[in-house]
Amino acid sequence: MKTFISRVALAAFGAALFGSTGAMAQEAAPCELHIWPAERMNSVTTGLLGGGLLDAAIHSGRDASNKASLASALDSPSQLDALESLNLHELLQLKPGTVLVKHETPLERKTMNKIKTRRSDSTAACYSELIVADVFYQKAMIYGRSLNTLFMFREFDPAQKIAFQYKAWGGNGLKLFPPKEGEDAIGALDELVTVFQKNFEEYAANARKAIAARPKPKAKG
Repeated sequence: MKTFISRVALAAFGAALFGSTGAMAQEAAPCELHIWPAERMNSVTTGLLGGGLLDAAIHSGRDASNKASLASALDSPSQLDALESLNLHELLQLKPGTVLVKHETPLERKTMNKIKTRRSDSTAACYSELIVADVFYQKAMIYGRSLNTLFMFREFDPAQKIAFQYKAWGGNGLKLFPPKEGEDAIGALDELVTVFQKNFEEYAANARKAIAARPKPKAKG
């Protein structure tokens, strides 16, 4: 009888230990931030005509060259490396220990707003996404040269539904790109990466304001 009781007690203790260990493991599971680079690069140069079909035709050759340079300097690995080198945990106020998961294959631009579910197969309870949507070079007669980048940050709840989303542009001026003949071409391409990072820092500053302003979850009664 004593042996039977001790075995029952041992089994109950083991089940309780397994349950508590499983709960602890779930709590200790790291959060994940999944990152995708932009698929789309664009260049628009406007002159005295101020835009339109004729202006686009006049500058089509230059814009095609600019797009090729953008795709070279800011290819998928370069975008991901540029973002990873920043302090994303601080810039996006991520939870300590959040793991960065990089995806080199860009998402289809047309699906970015349509798909409301997770873009990866991860089932992590603590999960978020950072998507680079567009990289856009612009030269305007009045405003000069600039690089603009569209980002989207999404947080999902444990039920895998979007709990928070912030999508906005970041943009800063350029001094070296595109280089003229005889100018420092390498420096101009490096400038694109640096300004890409500045664009994200600008975006992230506004994202933090949006995060701080969102309603806090109601306490369970």
